[in-house]
Amino acid sequence: MAYGIAACGLLLFLHLMTPPVWGHHNTQHTPEILQKIGLDQRLNAQVPLDLAFHDAAGKAVQLGDYLQDKPVILTLAYFDCPNLCPLVLEGLVKAMRVLPLELGKDFDVVTVSIDPRDTPALATEAQQKYLKQYGGSHAAAGWHFLTGEPDAITRLTQTVGFRYTYDQQQEQYAHASGIMVLTPQGRVARYFYGIEFPPRDLRLGLIEASQNTIGSPIDQLMLMCYHYDPMTGQYNFIILPSIRLAGLLTVGCLAAFMGIMLRRDRRRKTEVG
Repeated sequence: MAYGIAACGLLLFLHLMTPPVWGHHNTQHTPEILQKIGLDQRLNAQVPLDLAFHDAAGKAVQLGDYLQDKPVILTLAYFDCPNLCPLVLEGLVKAMRVLPLELGKDFDVVTVSIDPRDTPALATEAQQKYLKQYGGSHAAAGWHFLTGEPDAITRLTQTVGFRYTYDQQQEQYAHASGIMVLTPQGRVARYFYGIEFPPRDLRLGLIEASQNTIGSPIDQLMLMCYHYDPMTGQYNFIILPSIRLAGLLTVGCLAAFMGIMLRRDRRRKTEVG
């Protein structure tokens, strides 16, 4: 009887213990530069699958090559970034390492450079660095680092709402921080802001983007108790559905208990007769 209440009660406790994470940017840029950057949500936008890039080996590829049967985490960065990009990618690695989902098996990551001057050699260095941090048997086949021409980069960044600009004074790109989750068909499903990503939120976002083709029964329970808030890019605990879920679970437990007792009574009567 207490299982349903305990399950959602535990989820509520974990939610309250998880601090919010907001967008982050490099504050050394001028106010004029900062006005040009941001991460605007384009939920359900279809990324162009025919965009041409080069992978870390220098091979010509299309974005659609990585959007097949698994959800994809999309990150936009540049490979000699001195400040923000390493923090975002390291934050992603930190979250992925504790996920019950496995990179390369349950989902992929595609990191696209926003700097057209980046080369496959730089992409290879970045790939090796972050794959080493992550580890895992499927990781090498699951995290892809791409470089491209200005037109392809611009089309992709505009589609997903990633606004950035080059700061001539600082000689680096100014951009907001965050990652996006794409469906296997290439539609933007979720945004997560900041440089650290709660594993719970990332897990739920990937499961929803996959249309529940990955994850466990516990994940389905969590999705009934949490709702994605586009304004914050977080999953929030929702009380009323959780109470309803707890009630349904309680009724189910009671029905199962009554069924067991009735069968036991019938068995006893049969033995006596």
